[in-house]
Amino acid sequence: MVLTPIKWSIEDYHQMINTGLLDDRSVELLAGEIVEMSPEGEAHAFFSSEADSYLTRLLGDRAGVRQAKPITLPNRSEPEPDIAIVQPLGREYLTHHPYPENIYWVMEYSNTSLDKDATVKYHIYAEAGIPEYWLVNLRTEELIVYRHPNGREYGTKMTLKDGNISPLAFPDVTIPVAAMISA
Repeated sequence: MVLTPIKWSIEDYHQMINTGLLDDRSVELLAGEIVEMSPEGEAHAFFSSEADSYLTRLLGDRAGVRQAKPITLPNRSEPEPDIAIVQPLGREYLTHHPYPENIYWVMEYSNTSLDKDATVKYHIYAEAGIPEYWLVNLRTEELIVYRHPNGREYGTKMTLKDGNISPLAFPDVTIPVAAMISA
């Protein structure tokens, strides 16, 4: 006998949220599966909060910086990246979470969730066409930058410990790697 898990749609997931079924659970929808999110450790909370503040100041009204908020993807996924840099659409987000075409790049800060973020979320973000995925490995203090999605993979990968980076969406903006990964 083969066991086949039920794959939930985004509509099913929203219905569960609206009925309160998931109120006491910290979960996200990944490729049709409802997955519990890892609790945030101190380093994760600190660095993601600092990066959020820095990017908000740096980008100003050019982009919205959303910390730990859902994004809606066409591959039965509604993850909550640690940071999503999105088009500043204001009140339009009252009717929907950002879609792939609204997203400049996403960031995940990873320690205990590194395996999930480097595999499951990596493939989900690439498949959805998110142009850029920044993965901060808190264990090694590295910023891993994935760019140019192609199917379920990214075409390029850079691993940075220092220096500067410019996001694809804002080539005129220079971001010190240290602002994303160190105190």
